[in-house]
Amino acid sequence: MNNKSVFFAGLISCVVLSLAAPAHAQLDLFSKDQRIEFTPEWQGDRFPDGRPNVPDSVLARLKDVTADEAWDVLQVAGYHNQFEGGWKVINPGQRLVGRVVTAVFMPQRPDVDSVIRANGKKENRIGDENSWIIDILKPGDVLVVDLFGKIRYGTIVGDNLSTAIYANSHNGLIVNGAVRDVTGIQEIPGFQVYTRGVDPSALENVMLTGINVPIRIGDITVMPGDIAIGDPEGVTFVPPQLAGKVADDTEMDHLIDNWGHRMLREGKYTPGQIDAKWTKEMIEQFNAWLEKKGSKLRMPVQ
Repeated sequence: MNNKSVFFAGLISCVVLSLAAPAHAQLDLFSKDQRIEFTPEWQGDRFPDGRPNVPDSVLARLKDVTADEAWDVLQVAGYHNQFEGGWKVINPGQRLVGRVVTAVFMPQRPDVDSVIRANGKKENRIGDENSWIIDILKPGDVLVVDLFGKIRYGTIVGDNLSTAIYANSHNGLIVNGAVRDVTGIQEIPGFQVYTRGVDPSALENVMLTGINVPIRIGDITVMPGDIAIGDPEGVTFVPPQLAGKVADDTEMDHLIDNWGHRMLREGKYTPGQIDAKWTKEMIEQFNAWLEKKGSKLRMPVQ
């Protein structure tokens, strides 16, 4: 048995055990305490279920971050598997940025699915399983769904559920699977979708086995509370504890470029000076310019 098979076998076992136990009749395979335990480097605010809650102010600053800029910070921090490309993007435009809510589906197995549906009924979950995950979304969330790459009969939403996602989150959707009713989805302004494909079929022969648990999207392990950043290259998933650093470093890079371009236009420095290591005098001038702009960022004077 390979590693992937072992993982899924263990996950199915967790589903059966957690859903079968009367004291823990819920879909979430992770408890609040486990969500906190598995995100130990996040020291900020959390949602009631333990999911990290990166502030709106940080999310706003990540709107200008590119995949390349985030990549540099993540690589240095030791996170080497955070970018996934190869998406079809519906309603491209402003960058998709938001707090991740995860969901994982598996091929349907009747005995397991009967337990999931029975416990969903006890929890007063309404509608089909793909609608259960929409009900918990909050403003700023991005729903990220592992549908194991299924396209035909792997359409997580059409235009009705897409409308519900956007109404609850005011944000987008990322699905390792498919969507349907693209014409209708295109009529939802601001609802950006990253999907593996589109198909006219409805969602069939799958079951929801986890909400706000670790999931796999391509080569990435995605955690609830990560920050998803979508751009023309693909999607980057930033661990919550690094979101502020990505924002700071990217903002500094942009400020350095802006000041350097200004110095070149004004003829104060040559391209060779701007592209080389800056002198102490240049750094002090740059920091004075930052202060005048009201920025709290500073470049260390070496």
